Amino acid sequence: MGLQLELAIQSRRGGRNYNEDACGHWHSDTHLCCVVADGAGGHGGGDKASKLAVEHIITTYAANPVGSPEAIRAMIVDADRTIIAHRADDVKQRNMHSTVVAMFVDLERRTAAWGHCGDSRLYAFRRGRMTLRTRDHSVVQSLVDGGMLTEDKMRSHPQRSELLSALGVGEEDLQVSVSAEPWQLAPGDVFLLCTDGVWEFVDDTQMEASLAAAASGQAWLQELERRVLAGAAHKPRHDNFSALTVWVGDDAD
Repeated sequence: MGLQLELAIQSRRGGRNYNEDACGHWHSDTHLCCVVADGAGGHGGGDKASKLAVEHIITTYAANPVGSPEAIRAMIVDADRTIIAHRADDVKQRNMHSTVVAMFVDLERRTAAWGHCGDSRLYAFRRGRMTLRTRDHSVVQSLVDGGMLTEDKMRSHPQRSELLSALGVGEEDLQVSVSAEPWQLAPGDVFLLCTDGVWEFVDDTQMEASLAAAASGQAWLQELERRVLAGAAHKPRHDNFSALTVWVGDDAD
């Protein structure tokens, strides 16, 4: 007997000339790793940084699938070092950096854990309700946490895109957040990993409503895409947007 997982993924260029987001996943019979990253740095640096982050975390986890808080933190810190090391490869990459959010599932223990840096997010839904989301390393998140801004104003604040940390800044300025306790998986749980190009235009209530109406993970991502494009209609140069969802199904025979 084991849990059934359904995974769906999408990454779109949005209104930009090229896509600086990257997504990836790896699985064995007993473990799953999912990673979403949003690069920046221009002239090819951003897409290089996001790909490096995804590839490094997946390769590291596949070689030794340990999802403890210490292991997750180490993978993200090592991804930061990797991006910095590759800046010397090309003058176009000297300012490259990336956000990242990663989830690690242990199917034998039926647990999930995650870590992130920047403003790419993980959302967890149980019985159709958003139960948890990661907290951004950003100016507007710090304003919300300090009681100076309400959460509903985050998406429209003029400093919305200003990060306090991202991969590529160096360890002295690196902020990494990791889930403290393993999440015990249950049938019906849904996870969403996404870049800010998604959550800027789809709020928590809209996520829950669209999830309730979706018959599958892929159908849900298609509806989220529709909502992003509708919300961004007034912004022809809107950001790349990427999402990866994992749906936990009933036990298999």
